[in-house]
Amino acid sequence: MIDRSPPGARTTASSARLPVAAGLGRGFVLASVFVCAACGLVYELELVAVASSLVGDSVTQASVVLSVMVFAMGVGSLLAKRLPCHAAAGFGYVEALLALAGGGSAMALYACFSWLGEARIALVAISFTIGVLIGAEMPLLMTLIQRIRQQDAGGALADLFAADYVGALVGGLTFPFLLLPLFGQLTGALLTGVVNVLAGGLVVQWLFRHDLPTRVRWRLLGANGCVLALLLCGTAFVAPFERAARQAVYGGDVRVAVRSGEQELVLTGGATRAAWPDAGELRLFRDGRLAVRGPRARERHEALAGPAMESGPHGRVLVLGGGDGLSAREVLHHTGVERVTVVEPDSALVRLARRDPGLLALNDGALDDPRVRVVTVDAFDWLRDRAASGRLPYDVIVAALPAPSDAATSKLYSQEFYGLAARALSAEGRLAVRAGSPDADPHAFWTVDATLRAAGLTTCPYAREAEDRGYLLARRAGGPSGPASEAVPRRCGPPGGRFTAGARLAERADGEELPPSTLMHPRYPG
Repeated sequence: MIDRSPPGARTTASSARLPVAAGLGRGFVLASVFVCAACGLVYELELVAVASSLVGDSVTQASVVLSVMVFAMGVGSLLAKRLPCHAAAGFGYVEALLALAGGGSAMALYACFSWLGEARIALVAISFTIGVLIGAEMPLLMTLIQRIRQQDAGGALADLFAADYVGALVGGLTFPFLLLPLFGQLTGALLTGVVNVLAGGLVVQWLFRHDLPTRVRWRLLGANGCVLALLLCGTAFVAPFERAARQAVYGGDVRVAVRSGEQELVLTGGATRAAWPDAGELRLFRDGRLAVRGPRARERHEALAGPAMESGPHGRVLVLGGGDGLSAREVLHHTGVERVTVVEPDSALVRLARRDPGLLALNDGALDDPRVRVVTVDAFDWLRDRAASGRLPYDVIVAALPAPSDAATSKLYSQEFYGLAARALSAEGRLAVRAGSPDADPHAFWTVDATLRAAGLTTCPYAREAEDRGYLLARRAGGPSGPASEAVPRRCGPPGGRFTAGARLAERADGEELPPSTLMHPRYPG
């Protein structure tokens, strides 16, 4: 960049004494901006990822983190106006605090969730703290770079922002493709803090060492050393910390804990029924949410798949989700089943269902049955690819999917998803959907019903007697795809004597026609 400042402005009374040439010194400052920007963005993404994993509803968590941090950055910029005469020391302390707050943010958030049972307040407080410190960086760096060599303010800002934005790009790509898969959320955040404190400390302790009084230099060195030691100790204690946190959340009987690329899987309780009196009944948690609970899980999968299997042909069956093998087990109990395809995105869950003795006892080894084929891919993508291939349709589709709690799961309860599922059904095919409780959460239940009918399917709601969970049995209304703008009416009869008659449930929805949920307008609460 061309320096347009007057010659006399290049060496002023406030110019810094550097151990290197001015041009090289500016390069070191811009490199520090690059590294600190990358670390700052990693902190933001880390907070969103951890909060989404612990609390759910990733859209809300991202909105809270980003809005609070951007506001706090403005506050930090205003506070930094008080430090222009102490820019080097101020930048050193800011980076030490930022490395400590950002590097320990994931661990602090997980600790609040595990031992206090609440992470939302901590999320706001941590986001605000990190935002204030990030906001203070740029005014201090602007002062430092101008002390190296006076130049036009616009040009200096352009250089700083260019380094900042490129660093943010690198940080944004490093987090999902390097830090998260290699180190996980906790260790990844701590290592980012280590890089942050080293980058900030190098600039201040080496490049601007002549600007700092001896006492200030030693204080900064001590602060950076303490932060570095804390972060490195944190990385050494991540494993025992996670074990203690899991025990606080799930109790002391955690038997298996696996973090896959999709979710965290935790098994508690005894591995066999004989061990349940002492160790507790088997429970499977997916990202902290109970997914399987002993023999009750069999009953619920029987309620989901049973009516669809009993009400028509069922030679070819598709199970969407169901990586625990329980829906496949229920399907295989019916005679005449020739082929079962299980579409589950999480290969770790499939491995657990095939190897863990407790899950094997519940699913009877269904995933290893020769009639079963397991495909580890996203259900939406698989249905979309299948719709273009013209393969044979299915007699029954069982949607054993997690509840719609965020954008990723809400798309599996959308009108577009059910439209793809309808195209995969035969003329007499049925689709079974788990829709939540019509009593505890009637809005979500009847929104699933409205979405199915908007996709061209007729629906029959039903529930197991004396159980708070409801289900929907859907059929094709006629053509290959239903109308997109007008919902198909319900067509209902009692699925069986074990279940509440669908007509009785359907009466509750009279006069309350809800809009369907779509990809662009999800209508399920987070």
